[in-house]
Amino acid sequence: MAQNPFFLIILGFFTLFCCSSVKASLELGSTTMSNYYSVIVHNSVQCNSTDTGPVVPTTSLVSFLETVQETALHAYGHKGFDPKLYVDLSLKQNLSTTIEAFEKLPRSENGSVSDHDLNGFMEKYLNGAGEDLVYAEPVDFVAEPEGFLPKVKNPKVRAWALEVHSLWKNLSRKVSGRVRESPDFHTLLPLKYPVMIPGSRFREVYYWDSYWVIRGLLTSEMYETAKGIVYNLLSLIDEFGYVLNGARAYYTNRSHPPLLSSMVLDIYNRTGDKDLIEKSLPALLKEHEFWNSGVHKVIVQDAEGSRHTLNRYYALWNKPRPESSTIDREIASKLSNTCEKTKLYRELASAAESGWDFSTRWMRDESDLTSLATTSIIPVDLNAFILKMELDITSLAHVIGDNKIAARFKEASEARKKAMNSIFWNAEMGQWLDYWLSNFDASKDAYTWNASSQNQKLFASNFVPLWIQLFNSDDEVVDEVLRSLQNSGLLCPAGIATSLTNSGQQWDFPNGWAPLQHMIVEGLVRSRSEQARSIAEDIAVKWIRTNYVAYKNTGNMHEKYDVEKCGDFGGGGEYVPQTGFGWSNGVVLAFLEEFGWPQDLKLDCP
Repeated sequence: MAQNPFFLIILGFFTLFCCSSVKASLELGSTTMSNYYSVIVHNSVQCNSTDTGPVVPTTSLVSFLETVQETALHAYGHKGFDPKLYVDLSLKQNLSTTIEAFEKLPRSENGSVSDHDLNGFMEKYLNGAGEDLVYAEPVDFVAEPEGFLPKVKNPKVRAWALEVHSLWKNLSRKVSGRVRESPDFHTLLPLKYPVMIPGSRFREVYYWDSYWVIRGLLTSEMYETAKGIVYNLLSLIDEFGYVLNGARAYYTNRSHPPLLSSMVLDIYNRTGDKDLIEKSLPALLKEHEFWNSGVHKVIVQDAEGSRHTLNRYYALWNKPRPESSTIDREIASKLSNTCEKTKLYRELASAAESGWDFSTRWMRDESDLTSLATTSIIPVDLNAFILKMELDITSLAHVIGDNKIAARFKEASEARKKAMNSIFWNAEMGQWLDYWLSNFDASKDAYTWNASSQNQKLFASNFVPLWIQLFNSDDEVVDEVLRSLQNSGLLCPAGIATSLTNSGQQWDFPNGWAPLQHMIVEGLVRSRSEQARSIAEDIAVKWIRTNYVAYKNTGNMHEKYDVEKCGDFGGGGEYVPQTGFGWSNGVVLAFLEEFGWPQDLKLDCP
């Protein structure tokens, strides 16, 4: 039968259909579609399609702006080109009128539009990126809050900390009323409350960034602003069923590391606001369900035969990311067939869902971004975040007297802790390690654990579980992990490196990122180990110094830093280094609140 030409033709059409079709609407709670495999009868190239997940469709406006983005690249060239700018534009007239005018633009023989003609079109029909966000004076900002950073004794450090505190005013925005009046004219989503943007090209609120923004706002005693951010994120769950990566129409197909419950709990611990819990809990239950069903859910059977439920990143998308469409297409151009490209697009979007976009952590080949396999990895940190979500919900439910929910999530947290120890923990290394999935290991509904599938490469994420109370309260575990961290090579002169691989990707060496510094430091501090606290304080001091010196040298707080060189900001990745910067500001303020700064401690780089 395999030799029948008619069969080969039918098989070829079936393969192309499977590899290129878009599932426009699938219920998020449904179980993962089973893998299918096809053979492309062309040059004898085999295409094993594993892209079987759901897709959330984008809007017509986003699709049009992607076309503008592509046209702009050809018109303006690569130098200084930022694809995100074009999908952040908004319409001056309705979409059909705008498309009609765009299609009438003069074009050369190869279909390109001149920069002069494109400039004229954009000026007439499109508003600038960011114009649909307007400045919002924070209602609870004061120049120097009462009791601000009492442990900071050095006047130089205090003066700088107040400058960082004042940056909240620079980053505060609210969505323009025009967005609510004409939502179809904008990719920005119509959030009700003011937001804190990260800074620079990031002109909207972002999910996991917001946790460290809120930690800084709490230090700055800006409780109403912090609550407004939470209420905005809750509204996204109400509308979409999960918190989006960011508040744009092109982010509706993926989430971000889930830390909303931690935001709610931290605000409650400062304010005692039970009403916030009452309003948040239903949405937090919905978010937990999103991560624990469908394509995000994975079952692994351990060496003893016990089954464990864990989670992975898995974007609901298999096309180029609209905000990076031209970049994604260029990366995918190295691949030979549609099936491979479709899968790569999902892997790129899934890495963006992880927040680590991009890193050798997700790559099978450290030198080749097309080898991304994010959906084939069960990540340590994601499961630590979901464990924290379960612990947070337990605590929040107790506060409002819902003992049934509290008991349910306490049980879930105990099961997840056991799963993380069974699947991730490596006693020889003293770390939790990401776990690689293989289709060849999968039975009908579960993967079989194999020690060789643990990723033994060193990443800062291997130490993130220490942030969770169930782990940092275990003295023996803390001692093992602390020794491992000290011997890892990740501790550098200016902070914790993201990895040991200098790949040119921004979530690799030598870059250090504020969230990773904070989680590891806070985990060490919350343990009962004096040695752990001492190491934590040393990391925090180095991080504060590099932030300070870079600020004095450049006038900016930065998105990431070079941990090899005190005072240098980081680089690499698909866009130029950004300033502002929400989570860096928040972590510096949180560290100064925790550790203070003695009068005689030097602030400049050694």
